[in-house]
Amino acid sequence: MARAKKAGMDLHRRSMPKQKPRVRRHNFSEVALGYDAETAVQEASRCLGCKKPRCVSRCPVEIDIPGFVGHIARGDFASGVTVLKQKNLLPAVCGRVCPQEEQCESTCVLLKKGGQIAIGRLERFLADWEAQQGQMRVPRKRKSTGKKVAVIGGGPAGLTVAGDLIKLGHKITIFEALHKMGGVLIYGIPEFRLPKAIVQREVEYLRKLGVQLITDFVVGKTRSVDSLLEEYDAVFVGSGAGLPWFMNVPGENLNGVYSANEYLTRMNLMKGFLFPEFPTPIKEHRRVAVVGGGNVAMDCARTALRLGGEARIIYRRSRQELPAREEEVENAEEEGVIFEFLTLPVRYIGDHEGWVREIECLRMELGEPDDSGRRRPVPIEGSEFTLPMDAVICAIGNSPNPLIPSSTSGLEVGRRGNIVADEETGRTSRERIWAGGDVVTGAATVILAMGAGRKAARSIHEYLCEG
Repeated sequence: MARAKKAGMDLHRRSMPKQKPRVRRHNFSEVALGYDAETAVQEASRCLGCKKPRCVSRCPVEIDIPGFVGHIARGDFASGVTVLKQKNLLPAVCGRVCPQEEQCESTCVLLKKGGQIAIGRLERFLADWEAQQGQMRVPRKRKSTGKKVAVIGGGPAGLTVAGDLIKLGHKITIFEALHKMGGVLIYGIPEFRLPKAIVQREVEYLRKLGVQLITDFVVGKTRSVDSLLEEYDAVFVGSGAGLPWFMNVPGENLNGVYSANEYLTRMNLMKGFLFPEFPTPIKEHRRVAVVGGGNVAMDCARTALRLGGEARIIYRRSRQELPAREEEVENAEEEGVIFEFLTLPVRYIGDHEGWVREIECLRMELGEPDDSGRRRPVPIEGSEFTLPMDAVICAIGNSPNPLIPSSTSGLEVGRRGNIVADEETGRTSRERIWAGGDVVTGAATVILAMGAGRKAARSIHEYLCEG
């Protein structure tokens, strides 16, 4: 703990500069602006440099957090990047979208005094600093093993598996169904939270490492998993959770009712927000309801707001139970998103042309806790009311697409269509097939998918070395 003790304990966590709400609600530029070098050094210098850092144990990808933070404190940013990228191939992404407050930062010893280190902001700083230098350092790979691995899905889990295994000397090919690599990073997270140029930069790093990237390739249609196994020594399935859930209430087939997947894909991957510069028209909606309370719901509402509509979150529990990151909720509130708490949609009402025009809702109250530990919402009898709306976005969750499980015999599947895989190794019921990320867990966070990818890569490497 010598580093902090010499200078005295600084409990002042440096805030992140942001665009002002009245400005950012009218553009798709990044909201958070990042630390400058001076602020980053000040923030990093607060770290106690613990001999047994609990923050590392809470990081799904096992980053040497005191290591890279210490280099920032000394102003040696290049060494910090080297330490950071030993474990994390997507630092600019993780520094922006990981819930550090629930993971590494939640165990910082300074938390007891209200001053934990802003680990995620420092991670972002290093990644952005490296990009500003105009050069991308590529580490040495081990001698080729002659082994080949097919990775299905170019999202966080697949990219992590590919990066780890290519550095160990294996030949890696990623097969991505869409026309760009990145998975949920590229189609699911809005430009104002994660600029696409940053995702492309991280993907380019993998290309420079030697990973072969193949897009517009739908495994299960273009080619089966069994066919890949004839050519590759192992297969990793990281195809995500792209099958949206709906509430199955009357009126869901009306025009103007979207899944969050469709809405965000049109906006992000297809750049609908730049129409007509990009040929992806989106109907201009004046009143938009977003059903759900997670990060995806916040992304949808804040996107709708930027397109000129009134955006309203409809959530069946209270603000206290919102699963979205506090940072994202605060940003939404600052920008003018309206929240309807303790409210449940029960019917969508359309006009004679088949467009949604109203939502019928019930008021709720909180009862006893359910299996999740949150208090169960209970309808209040006779509390029905309607809200005028010309668009509804359903953001209540996703399941894996059934294409790969249905076209791959002997692959054990769970109740919600998820591939069953060992939590520590990613091994599935089929020999030579591993899986990880949302296709196993259902929709979760980027960093958890990366953690699953890291565990699977370790297991695949052990298997390939045995053979």
